[in-house]
Amino acid sequence: MPEVRPSYDDLIDHLVRSSALQRGEAARVVLDVLAYFDETTETFVRRRHREMQARGAVNADIFEHIAAELPHRAVAPPELSLRQLRRIVYG
Repeated sequence: MPEVRPSYDDLIDHLVRSSALQRGEAARVVLDVLAYFDETTETFVRRRHREMQARGAVNADIFEHIAAELPHRAVAPPELSLRQLRRIVYG
């Protein structure tokens, strides 16, 4: 059975009308935004940890920062302790 995907043509049309984006660019923006908001808490924590570690931050600061960011996600996950965040990254 083929996967049914929702159509975002109305949103893409709106972006084309209200911005300087061409239709293909608007479609890519919509897909990028949807992918961003589809990211699981675990994927977000791992990604942010890698990004901050690559900039030289230490784990104590990284986990504090991630804990502060999580409540501001579009669909905020339940509050996670620093230990739970570490377990997501290191298992």
